Amino acid sequence: MIEPSDTEQTPATTNLPATPGQTIGPFFEYALPYAKDGELVSQARPGALRLHGTVYDGQGDPIPDALLEIWQADEDGTIVQGTGSLRRDGYTFTGWGRESVDNVGCYAFTTVNPGGTAPGSAPFIAVVVFARGLQNKLHTRIYLPEDTEALAKDPVLAALPEDRRNTLIATREANGDLRWDVRLQGDRETVFLSFPGA
Repeated sequence: MIEPSDTEQTPATTNLPATPGQTIGPFFEYALPYAKDGELVSQARPGALRLHGTVYDGQGDPIPDALLEIWQADEDGTIVQGTGSLRRDGYTFTGWGRESVDNVGCYAFTTVNPGGTAPGSAPFIAVVVFARGLQNKLHTRIYLPEDTEALAKDPVLAALPEDRRNTLIATREANGDLRWDVRLQGDRETVFLSFPGA
């Protein structure tokens, strides 16, 4: 280890800014994907559903190399605190998944409807989007469409203009699945959240 001499000045180390994130990708097969990475629960589990959609760029074209991660509570609103998110045994719900889009920008997770984490709160799924051209990841949320009273009280949705809120609310399909598309730019751009200091 080299130490500065008594005559050298050492720079102040307080309040140093964080270095920027790097553009994501390419995704190497050995690094990010793993078996059943988008399967938070088995398809055979009662209450299992498919959360799916497409990631679009600012021109409305699908992005073929994006990656999404989700975190969510279970059906009762319990946030899983245990370790072992990479374990996909078909029984254990860890509340976390990662899924690469296919060559036409589509993704799909097998999961459950999250419950509200507090009485009267709107259930949601936290999402992180990684894609080409992004200098850092993007954070957003997916809300369930049914509980309109809880949606109206949600502080995140309430802080948004009314015409932008629907970019965070999934569509329930006839079979119970959820459809939610990500638009990185453009007229219907998904609302992305910032976390100061993160």
